[in-house]
Amino acid sequence: MFKKLRLRDYDFKLVLMVISLAVIGVVAIGSADESLRSRQLAGVVAGTFLMVAISFFNYSHLLRLYWVIYIVNIVLLVMVQFMGETNNTGAQRWLKIGGLKFQPSETAKILLILFFAQFIMKYKEKLNTAKIIGLSVLLAALPWYLVEEQPDLSTSIVLIVIFCVVMFAGGISLKLVFGVLAIAIPAVALLISLALKPNSEILEGFQQNRIFAFLHPDDYATTEAYQQKNSVTAIASGMLDGKGYKNNETTSVKNGNFISEAESDFIFAVIGEEFGFKGCLVVIILLFCIALECISVARKAKDVAGCIIAAGMGGLIAFQSFFNIGVTTFIMPNTGLPLPFVSYGLTSLMSLFMGMGFVLNVRLQARKSK
Repeated sequence: MFKKLRLRDYDFKLVLMVISLAVIGVVAIGSADESLRSRQLAGVVAGTFLMVAISFFNYSHLLRLYWVIYIVNIVLLVMVQFMGETNNTGAQRWLKIGGLKFQPSETAKILLILFFAQFIMKYKEKLNTAKIIGLSVLLAALPWYLVEEQPDLSTSIVLIVIFCVVMFAGGISLKLVFGVLAIAIPAVALLISLALKPNSEILEGFQQNRIFAFLHPDDYATTEAYQQKNSVTAIASGMLDGKGYKNNETTSVKNGNFISEAESDFIFAVIGEEFGFKGCLVVIILLFCIALECISVARKAKDVAGCIIAAGMGGLIAFQSFFNIGVTTFIMPNTGLPLPFVSYGLTSLMSLFMGMGFVLNVRLQARKSK
């Protein structure tokens, strides 16, 4: 199993970037809420160990159990519907089993990538047939529906993006891609238009209000747009070098508790205020380079499954990073997505570390250049 692996093929660059980003997250979380820093640090240590362990496990062996992976994913999401815990918005997203509390919608992202990696590779010769495309859509639709019903619109959108990325990496015809886009873009525009109409039941009330707050921020300045407006203020106030780590300035948006959950969804605002534009730029470059490295690994993968795993993880990191930073800078509606490896949240953190472990293994087994 290990005899063909060479240490020089190990992607130490990717490991270094991931750990550096996670450490920045621990530092920022320590400023946002010091009581959470030790838990996040423990998560980073455990996640790093898990990532390295998985990186030496042949992904091809695990993918033989792809139907088991899919069923486990569905079972966990169904359990949330019946046994899940509710948060302050009324969403039912958390599952508690014994002393373990986690968010199955976060693990669903990784499990979906692993499942489709093997499924698409098995049917790669028939991928562009109506039967396989239809079956793929149905298989992706079930976990998507279960997540959307929690309700968790932002994560359900991420699952759609992941599905599109893995299908593209698997070799779906570009003609089909452009054909779907020609239908999907106007359909989505129409759906959004209908969702924003009074008394519409397409979106939950709080989801609809978040979109209205983005379109008319001044009308929602003290409610739904409050956090995002303060987030922009915090980032702008940091200017080039920031106000300093754990500063005690009375004008600090973070110190004044003007941003709730600063340690999770709005951690980028904390970085912007305390470390300025330079700190923000470091985070953005690391995220961009991690996503780019995943794409590079995908291009060198030994098979379609490896390509899909690496490309899927790259797409996940890129898309989720763009959305989180877009929310904190108020260029899009509030979605509630964490910033990969930086935001507080052990389920998201551990899931991403696991995903990176598989990417590292794909790199270890990459095609050897002649």
